[in-house]
Amino acid sequence: MTEHARSALEHLRDASQFQWYVIALLLLVIYVYAAEVERRNWNVFFAGLALWGMDWFNETWNALVLHFTGRAPVWGATGPSAYQILVGLNIEICLMFAVMGVVAAKLLPPKQTRILGMPNRPVFVLANSLACVGVELLLHRMGVLTWDWSWWQADFPLLILLLGYAPFFVVVALVHDLPRVRTKAVVVAALFAFDAVCLATFGLLGWL
Repeated sequence: MTEHARSALEHLRDASQFQWYVIALLLLVIYVYAAEVERRNWNVFFAGLALWGMDWFNETWNALVLHFTGRAPVWGATGPSAYQILVGLNIEICLMFAVMGVVAAKLLPPKQTRILGMPNRPVFVLANSLACVGVELLLHRMGVLTWDWSWWQADFPLLILLLGYAPFFVVVALVHDLPRVRTKAVVVAALFAFDAVCLATFGLLGWL
C-alpha cells in the first residue's frame, strides 16, 4: 500500500476529528436546496442532486480500487478534515459537491442557445470539466489530493476529465432537461438508491 493511501486511511471515519464548522456548511447546503424548492425550480434542484449522486458513485468505485488492488485508490484525500468518509472523500468535499451541482445547473443556458455555432450542452460539459480538472491539479500540487497511478497524473489529465468530471456535468444537463418533474425525481431517486445499495453492501463486506 502506498504512503498516500495509508495516510488517507489513518483517520477514516474517525469521529474524534469532528469540527463544528461542518454544521455551518451543512446548513448552507440545506439553504441552497431550500431556496430552489421555494422557487419551485425543479430543474436546478434535481440536477444538483444528480451531480451529488454521481459523486457518491465515483467515490465508491474509487474506494473499491484500493480494496481490490491493495495498493492505492485512483485518488486519495489526505489533507486535514473534520471527517474522512471514504478514502477519497471527506465531509468538506462531500458538501462542496452537493452545492456544485446547483451552481452548474444555474450556469446552463437555454437548450436552444448555441455557443460559437455549437450546441451549448457539450460546450458546458467540456468547459466545466476543464475548470474542475484545473482545481484538481492545484489541490494535487498542494499535496491534499493524491494520485498514485501512472495513468492518472497531471501530465496526462484526459482520464481525470473523462472519468472524473465529464459524467457529473453530463448528468446535470440530462436531468435538468428532462421534460417532467416526476421523471427527474425518479432518475435521481434511482441513482441514490443504487449508491445506497453499493455503500451498504460493500461497507458490510468491509471493502470501503
